[in-house]
Amino acid sequence: MNDEQDLICSPLQQSYRAEGQQVEIHIYRMPDTAWTLEIVDENYNSTVWDDTFETDEAALAIALQELREDGIAAFIAGSPGEPGKEWAS
Repeated sequence: MNDEQDLICSPLQQSYRAEGQQVEIHIYRMPDTAWTLEIVDENYNSTVWDDTFETDEAALAIALQELREDGIAAFIAGSPGEPGKEWAS
């Protein structure tokens, strides 16, 4: 059985800044699994991809592509009444 101590974080994880905002790109996996991609905003709201990736390089490429195409604001949760993604509580 795996636990949190078994979590493998990619050395490719990084911060991404654009338009005066910042998010963290998290790429991780458990032993013997594919890589998971997650983007976390400054308020710890996250967007996690349903699909997994064979390599951490592929996960990072998708994260950067989506951030450039959709804009960083698409990954920032807004407070009630503010623009941004809708987040379930």
